[in-house]
Amino acid sequence: MKSKIALSTGNIAEVEADAIVNSANNDLILGGGVAGALRKTGGESIQAELNRIGTIPLGEAVVTGPGQLKAKVVVHAAAVSLGLWATKENVRLATRNALLRAEERKCKSIAFPAIGTGIGAFSIDRCAEIMLEEVLAHLKKGSALEKVLFVLFDEKTFKAFEEKVNRIDENGVLQKPPEEIDRADEAPPPRRPASPPGGNRPHDTLPTRRGGPPPGSGRPGGR
Repeated sequence: MKSKIALSTGNIAEVEADAIVNSANNDLILGGGVAGALRKTGGESIQAELNRIGTIPLGEAVVTGPGQLKAKVVVHAAAVSLGLWATKENVRLATRNALLRAEERKCKSIAFPAIGTGIGAFSIDRCAEIMLEEVLAHLKKGSALEKVLFVLFDEKTFKAFEEKVNRIDENGVLQKPPEEIDRADEAPPPRRPASPPGGNRPHDTLPTRRGGPPPGSGRPGGR
């Protein structure tokens, strides 16, 4: 199982894989970060499909066509709501459901960003742990996936994932030191603080679903 997991740094929108995962908000608006990079490279047809789907529950994942991306499908995994932090539960569910959507479409390769670590502000270390646990659990059940690639924003994120991958034993179990086991049930992060009077709320600066110029690429390796 460990041999099926690979790590790289770079722009996930430039990766070639059967399925590319978008670290999405549950309103399915392609704003900044991974979503913005996919929209910029893949084109407006991806957002047009998402407009027809509408809002989805947190932790759920849906599929669209790839537009001009080098993929068969894009899997949009909702780990955040606009204006709120990502939580461990939503990162876990988003990863799990993204894998299921790829499996349903008989994908042999899937590319993940570090879900929830950009505007969702989720801990990179915890993200690596949770996502790898979900990937290992999925592969153990039997899977058509031959490669699970994590495309990471920078060297810091890469090293966090690499350190976790190196702890996967021969039985496909991610070994944890005692201090990590102790914080497994840590409370989710608080809501983002309100903006000063007259200021923009965090989601006011994001594009609306319809109209307006496509956003910039932002942080393509994590959301």
